[in-house]
Amino acid sequence: MKTPVVLITGASQGIGEAIAKVFAQEVRGVRLALVARNETKLQAVARACGKVASGGAAAVAVFGCDVSDEASVATLSAAVTKRFGTVDVLINNAGAFAMAPFLESSVADFDRMVAVNLRSAFLVTRAFVPAMVKRKSGDVFFMSSIAGLEAYPLSAAYCAAKFGVTGLAKVLRVETQDKGVRVCCVHPGATWSPSWSASGVKPERIMPAADVARAFLDVYRLTRNTVVEEIVLRPQLGDL
Repeated sequence: MKTPVVLITGASQGIGEAIAKVFAQEVRGVRLALVARNETKLQAVARACGKVASGGAAAVAVFGCDVSDEASVATLSAAVTKRFGTVDVLINNAGAFAMAPFLESSVADFDRMVAVNLRSAFLVTRAFVPAMVKRKSGDVFFMSSIAGLEAYPLSAAYCAAKFGVTGLAKVLRVETQDKGVRVCCVHPGATWSPSWSASGVKPERIMPAADVARAFLDVYRLTRNTVVEEIVLRPQLGDL
């Protein structure tokens, strides 16, 4: 297997960090482009990836970027291409979650959820997929959610954004399936991350980020004859 270039947005913590580590550990020579707004945290993840890298051969670079901003994504695309060339695996993991009753949700709150969860995935995908299509090879992952399949109370903006991510993935899959690009949409339930630390929920009620991360790696490792269109992951004890 050749050494792929793997770009991960939202790579500074949580599932994004776990994805970076599992690719570094399992894919010898992988080249990781880690993207988030917090470059300090990204540097820490990069160092951790270097320590666990298979044979110590991973190349890791960090890129500070607000992936909901069009100009920032354009700058990111140029920087990643200059450093690594064409991206082989794009993982649209950046996102955020906030709860509010529908009737108490402001327009600004709604716009923020759509920007960070959906607009970001559109902008980053638009920046990197054309090169995959030209080369006739690539993998694109979208991080949706159980909330991108089912309605959850107090989550109108988040559900709307994640349903949008699910739809975006479906359309891209149809448009690129004959162009060598595989598109997978991942729908995790509650997954442990720093945002859960003050919730009072016991970690054993929530999936570990490492389990969700491994699903991305396992899908990537399938032969090019197979695409996993969607994955639904839930805590064994059920949704919270």
